[in-house]
Amino acid sequence: MNAPKELRYSEEHEWVKVEGDKVRVGITEFAQHELGDIVFVELPEVGDELTINEPFGSVESVKTVSELYAPISGKVVEVNEGLADDPQFVNESPYEKAWMVVIAPTDMSEIDNLMTAEQYEEMTKQD
Repeated sequence: MNAPKELRYSEEHEWVKVEGDKVRVGITEFAQHELGDIVFVELPEVGDELTINEPFGSVESVKTVSELYAPISGKVVEVNEGLADDPQFVNESPYEKAWMVVIAPTDMSEIDNLMTAEQYEEMTKQD
């Protein structure tokens, strides 16, 4: 399983990439593998306020629908509109093409509560 070292991870299998004063969020390779073929992605609107650990959207696969949980609180400043037409990007490129939202965090220190790649890999081994 691929868990890039520069990212941080939530227990709900979202990844976070710090980009200056904003963060880019998506779901992990482990999560997309568990879900199977993604056929639909529902994301929030630009301007929506997200609360840490609260749902902000969903992904639908041929197997199930799964909620997406905010790994950090803040305002959505960008949404990956391309996933509406190409939800398979979540399976093909979970860390590059399939980012979901960019958030301007309310409190950047919340990132410190997320797992490192090593911690995330350890958690997924136990699942």
